[in-house]
Amino acid sequence: MKPILTILICVFLFTGCYKTVQTQFSEAVLKEEYIDLAGNSITFGDILSKYGGKQIVIDVWASWCRDCIVGLPELRALQKEKPDAVYLFLSADRKIETWKRTIKKHNIEGEHYFMPKGTKGRLGDFVDIDWIPRYMIVDATGRIELFEAIEANDPSIKDILK
Repeated sequence: MKPILTILICVFLFTGCYKTVQTQFSEAVLKEEYIDLAGNSITFGDILSKYGGKQIVIDVWASWCRDCIVGLPELRALQKEKPDAVYLFLSADRKIETWKRTIKKHNIEGEHYFMPKGTKGRLGDFVDIDWIPRYMIVDATGRIELFEAIEANDPSIKDILK
């Protein structure tokens, strides 16, 4: 009985704890609606199309997330080092007013969208967001090159943006 239990635990640990790394967003994710700074609704697919042909650094963040705010200087340094990429900020804030106020307060430069369902929406489910900030990189063709990084100075971000 004990060896079987040990085997079952090992199988769970080695198969159940890993996230599936996706390379393309699902249709459901692409159809999810976000809100821009002007208050207009736009689908995630339309957002990505808007910046087609460029690498896109996605930062899923929120004003209440200490790690998100603490990581801003590293992200600004990345923006200076790799200015050709589009920096797309997707907010998991609970209130639009707080989201806008935090962008202004911290002078967060880039493209900004509010996710009405936060990390509980389709994107959050698709990429299994369990921590923010969450950085992803999408290449010029729409392929997900980096599925998960939780720090703006993650070496894989710079490697991919070369």
